[in-house]
Amino acid sequence: MAELWQLSIHEASQRLQRREISSLELTRSSLARIQQVEGQIQAYLTITVESALAQAREADACIAAGEGHPLTGIPLQIKDLICTKGIRTTCASRMLEGYTPVYNATVVEKLLGQHAVVLGKGNMDEFGMGSSTENSAFHPSHNPWDTGRVPGGSSGGSAAAVASGEALAAVGSDTGGSIRQPAALCGVVGLKPTYGLVSRYGLVAFASSLDQIGPLTRDVTDCALMLNAIAGHDPRDATSLPQPRQDYTATLGQDIRGLRLGVPGEYFTPGMQEGVRQAVLAGIKTLEGLGAVIQPVSLPTTKYALACYYIIAPSECSANLARYDGVKYGYSDQAAEDMWGAMEQTRGHGFGPEVKRRIMLGTYALSSGYYDAYYRKAQQVRTLIRQDFDRVFAEVDALVTPTSPVVAFPLGDKTADPVQMYLIDVCTLPVNIAGLPAMSVPCGFAEGLPVGMQLIGPRLSEAALLRTAYAYQQATGWHEMRPAI
Repeated sequence: MAELWQLSIHEASQRLQRREISSLELTRSSLARIQQVEGQIQAYLTITVESALAQAREADACIAAGEGHPLTGIPLQIKDLICTKGIRTTCASRMLEGYTPVYNATVVEKLLGQHAVVLGKGNMDEFGMGSSTENSAFHPSHNPWDTGRVPGGSSGGSAAAVASGEALAAVGSDTGGSIRQPAALCGVVGLKPTYGLVSRYGLVAFASSLDQIGPLTRDVTDCALMLNAIAGHDPRDATSLPQPRQDYTATLGQDIRGLRLGVPGEYFTPGMQEGVRQAVLAGIKTLEGLGAVIQPVSLPTTKYALACYYIIAPSECSANLARYDGVKYGYSDQAAEDMWGAMEQTRGHGFGPEVKRRIMLGTYALSSGYYDAYYRKAQQVRTLIRQDFDRVFAEVDALVTPTSPVVAFPLGDKTADPVQMYLIDVCTLPVNIAGLPAMSVPCGFAEGLPVGMQLIGPRLSEAALLRTAYAYQQATGWHEMRPAI
């Protein structure tokens, strides 16, 4: 009989509602699993044992009173740049090592409103800047399929926790692929919603026009249940979309016959591992076998997306991280003789190398004499990329691409070459530039490691993406594969 920590959300929820198990038992099982494998995976920065058990008891009381929700009593992990009241929130940075928020992010409010259980905070690349979780100021996370390899990033701790059974699901954030890429590398499902569908209130900002919160789960049904819980308008977030609530599980199980799926050649990049290419092409064949109409399409501005992203994102990072000056909050180095010296030492000691690199890139791009040459031009390219997607979505309903051009790579393999690390996100970051929804689903293995297939849709097409992913999932067994750890 399977251990309780191995259950999906929907399986656990059904058993909880039937009173076959309790949330306390489920939470204790997850905590025991954390104790068993966390030394190898290092998916967490903070583990909240006592508060998790207290929340589990509350969830059991809620179910006993007949007031259960789909996520009631479900143990989850929250990425450590999402504010949690009374729980340390570090963004994996020395700058916020001692920061404990006095409020919850909207997504955390929503989850606690359903009486979900928070097991702790997930490890990540510092301030969300990275593709491997090696930029955490505290420790790297490890891929459960091969602990000598990265889990992806920046939500690497979240993907690793879900894949290894240290949480039934996790909430991450995606600025240029930070949910989808680690989901692909760890063999789980990850969804980046339409920009504005999920509130960013309480998300510590990296690049405000690109950041989006979303779920990482073991299967598509769980992904839909998580999105049901966290989506919705929030007046505290000026970029939140005034969309009516909908049930994203409602279309799961509907067939996809006649669905037009475009395959953009630009996403099958030079240097892509052959095993990744073959796994994704096999996934596309499966979708075609389910009745989808596959057609080649072209997104010619894709080749400019990486350069465009690495001007816009660092520029916004430079502006957002200016607040960490050693005066208002966060780490402060008081050893200097004057204010400017203290600010320099605070930022020099508080930020890691990758964060400093991006601050410098962004500050340069925004500086006098260079703003028009770089930042303004990047925003114009961003418009062209959006128009490319708009044109293609007049012809097809969704796009199918690889999520990552490579499988999980060895720890330390790309840390000396930032450009090689940045290229890992080449298939994911155009989606953030355009503000579109996209998700990664497991589609096979290459070199014994998971491969992810990405589905991209027009704005607010999450229901269609989930329906397509669910149909694919039902026809394959890749999402049922588990690492032997």
